[in-house]
Amino acid sequence: MSRLPEIPLTDLREGGPLRRAKEGAAHARALRDDCLSCFPKAVAAALPMLDGMARRWLSRSQSPYVREIEGIAAALGFSGVWFLNGSYSWGCTTMSRDEDGEPWLVRTLDWPFPGLGRHVEIARQSGQAGEFYSVTWPGYVGTLTAMAPGRFGAAINQAPLWRRTRHPWLRVFDLGANAVATWHIRNIPPDQLLREVFETCPDFASARDRLERTPVARPVIYSLAGIQPGERCVIERTEEGFETRQTATVAANDWHDRRARWEARVGGDLVLTCRFEDAGENSRCRREAIQNFAGSLMREPFGWLAEPVNNRFTRLAVEMCPARGLLRVMGLERTDDSLCAKPVTAMRELKSDNAVAA
Repeated sequence: MSRLPEIPLTDLREGGPLRRAKEGAAHARALRDDCLSCFPKAVAAALPMLDGMARRWLSRSQSPYVREIEGIAAALGFSGVWFLNGSYSWGCTTMSRDEDGEPWLVRTLDWPFPGLGRHVEIARQSGQAGEFYSVTWPGYVGTLTAMAPGRFGAAINQAPLWRRTRHPWLRVFDLGANAVATWHIRNIPPDQLLREVFETCPDFASARDRLERTPVARPVIYSLAGIQPGERCVIERTEEGFETRQTATVAANDWHDRRARWEARVGGDLVLTCRFEDAGENSRCRREAIQNFAGSLMREPFGWLAEPVNNRFTRLAVEMCPARGLLRVMGLERTDDSLCAKPVTAMRELKSDNAVAA
């Protein structure tokens, strides 16, 4: 049996994602081409137009990383960079819990695009508050999943859809109307806010405050875990408001308590059928499945990674314990007709010297 490849660890403390884009241009192009392979050719032809729209939107936002994206796009010299950095995560399942007095955070990321598991990287980055490890891809500047040893770890889930109408046939109208509304919002994108938090916040409390109170460009669900017992929460964000809970710290792609006019995002295998009416139940099932894992996160790596949390669109699985400075990452893809994705990388485990617990 051939050995699975190891996920690369890239040191971006000097030069950041821009330096990685310059050094890994071939890797970035391979990622783009793999992601585009699941779309009709018309989508690839429209990519320059989509790039232009994303560039105009991001340039007017309160993102501090626009110049960095400009540099990456210029260095790579092909379309898709702006669109990648203006896009948003699809379906995800996340849980934080205490084990032996230490908070842990685990998550999957589900996207229909092939290649995201195969091309995943771990970037060692730094800011004024210290170093952190971001699970990322070449050409991408935001943060969806990261761990700062001795400080905190966090992950993003896509929030439910705001419904302006009620009829199922008008869902496309709602998607379009929300996109138009987002076009006029100047707030920072949620994934870029999370990167800024890792760069500037020294501890769990300050990270929580920033994630709760900074206006964002889109609704989002943040999961946050610190280093002290009980330092964990889920922050459900709209553009200006938030609701935070410190119990039932699991998340999928719906509000934990259903709210009128909000519709759960399609996740998992529902992507194939677009059964939007089942999306809320699907999110609930994924939350309960991951919450009911009774094993040890420390001693059973990825023991919780089972159906429906793992499905044919799962591209990434991550475990982290910020107190221990421990990070585990595995890339997945659908390689056959099974209902679950399978590993396409070996599990990469990092242990930082900045841990605060043995």
